[in-house]
Amino acid sequence: MIRYAFNRLLTTIPVLWIAITICFFVLRMAPGGPFDGERPLPEAVKANLAAHYNFDKPLIEQYFIYISDVVRGDLGPSFTTLDFTVSEQIAIGLPYTLILGGAAFFVSILLGVAAGVYGALNRDTYSDHVLAALILTGLVVPNFLVAPIFQLVFGLQLEWFPVGGWGDGSLRYLILPVAVLSLPHIARISRLTRGSMIEALNTNFIRTAHSKGLSDRAIVWRHALRPALMPVISYLGPAAGFLLTGSLVVESIFGIPGIGRYFINAALNRDYGMVLGTVVFYMVLIMLLNLIVDIFYAWLDPRVRTR
Repeated sequence: MIRYAFNRLLTTIPVLWIAITICFFVLRMAPGGPFDGERPLPEAVKANLAAHYNFDKPLIEQYFIYISDVVRGDLGPSFTTLDFTVSEQIAIGLPYTLILGGAAFFVSILLGVAAGVYGALNRDTYSDHVLAALILTGLVVPNFLVAPIFQLVFGLQLEWFPVGGWGDGSLRYLILPVAVLSLPHIARISRLTRGSMIEALNTNFIRTAHSKGLSDRAIVWRHALRPALMPVISYLGPAAGFLLTGSLVVESIFGIPGIGRYFINAALNRDYGMVLGTVVFYMVLIMLLNLIVDIFYAWLDPRVRTR
């Protein structure tokens, strides 16, 4: 298992390097810059800023300087927020993003697996068709459309939950953004669980369990659920990445002070340092989450280690 985890870790390093390289050059080749505002700066001031942030050096030299800083764990300065570095801004917004993404992650797993198992056990019934229609709706409607609908219905009209903000961080401030963020992933997980559960229930060892007189509950929870969850587990890595990146939009809509707020503002202000630092941070986090999921998957299915 240790050797498998080490090999998986080694494969993520070149992927991360290639991704950082692409992001660096794409951002630097984009028109405009962090110091190109509505009121142009004097040339002397722009020259001093360029020298301070190494913009006066060749692009390839800027790239190697940035890579060396990233290797040391330094994501560089923010070009528009002078009081805080990129790492400090990410540290400020990270707890909010992790709470939102983590809550949506666990809600997606619990409700998605429950809905998938229910659909498999009640296959081709009326309730299964209704559940399938709800799942399809959750898949096709984007969260930036669901969010304002939830705000209008549950926040303004019914006044059940706050429309936005973080407040005191209590549960009532989290319900709407977590619901919006988790809906598409509940739908995907439930579809995966339903299909794999139906397949598992038709296998020979399940028929053997039925012939031995085991109850339906024991068959589902002791024998069918574990193999049915294998496709779900393989999806959890990408799902965690989708939740973290999707939280950028949800945080902006609901006014949550997470990393998404800094990223959106940086993109609007052409803050290369903050945009690239956020992208690098998300890539590292997503790759680590995928690595953890791969290791857990290999632990559940030892055949994966020999591939």
